[in-house]
Amino acid sequence: MRIIEALQDLLQSPRRVVITTHHKPDADALGSSLGWAGYLRKKGHSVTVVTPSDYPKFLAWMPGNGEVLEFNARNRARAEALVANAEVIFCLDFNALSRIHDLAASVRESKAKKVMIDHHLQPEDFADLVFSDPAAAATAQLVYQLIVDLGDKALLDVPIGECLYAGVMTDTGSFRHPTTNSQVHRMAAELIELGVDTNRIHRLIFDNVSAERLRFLGYVLSKKLVVLPDYRTAYIALTGEELRRFRSQTGDTEGLVNYALSLENVVMAALIIDRSPEAIKLSLRSVGSFPVNELTRKHFEGGGHRNAAGGKTHLTLEATVEKFLGALPEYQAQLLAVS
Repeated sequence: MRIIEALQDLLQSPRRVVITTHHKPDADALGSSLGWAGYLRKKGHSVTVVTPSDYPKFLAWMPGNGEVLEFNARNRARAEALVANAEVIFCLDFNALSRIHDLAASVRESKAKKVMIDHHLQPEDFADLVFSDPAAAATAQLVYQLIVDLGDKALLDVPIGECLYAGVMTDTGSFRHPTTNSQVHRMAAELIELGVDTNRIHRLIFDNVSAERLRFLGYVLSKKLVVLPDYRTAYIALTGEELRRFRSQTGDTEGLVNYALSLENVVMAALIIDRSPEAIKLSLRSVGSFPVNELTRKHFEGGGHRNAAGGKTHLTLEATVEKFLGALPEYQAQLLAVS
């Protein structure tokens, strides 16, 4: 059965719905979740968005944010009860239950129908229905397309549109990544015609930083940026002590890797952060044909998109950097060949 017909059957009468997304949600994760939640509420469903962690303050403007339930020690029992009693659980912007960390067990054990809406490669087989398209620019784009394909374009409004536009704008790097095709621009144009103030959304996300974050950025670029011309690579490695020194908050490291990638003649950039005791986290970006998802999958328990991927280790920060540097000779020819 096609996903549209299956969703129509599943949602033909009011349901108890939970929407969740990946740990440390970004604008696409939260925007697609809140946009989908706004649509489902218009259809008469009882909807709660449950995030597996906190998320950046610069996303708190999104319509519906005040009703999001964060899965933490204070809300754990309530969140678990909602998941257990849900009839449908939508899993947005992630393709493996490990991406929702401590919430995974509750979702796995719930008797609810599980629906994945996602654009990452190699989705795991845990959902009853899967709407997955790795060619899509963002999960928010898929949510928009689902609403249209379900015949409910008339239900789109400015609050829903603001959430979806934020997701597409950020996951396309402000419409500059290779996934930015004519469909993405048509979606953006239709949201503008709907009344979405795109300039306001850009300012709320990108021009809304604290003084501490700006000083942190200056420190990172002046003291921590390492450039490796022989590999057309740049990287930044940050210790836990450095994060604490600048009182780093959730979201403060977002986008740092893109500064390294913006350097002349650099085609791959890495941000390596000590998130102990959880893990050492890596965020890789590339341009052109170089597949950072293959590198992270092979060496760092990760994956993602060709030009944007993540990974982790349980080594020390120093050992992780050494492992990253040790992998570069394997890819030197590919990195040098990127045009």
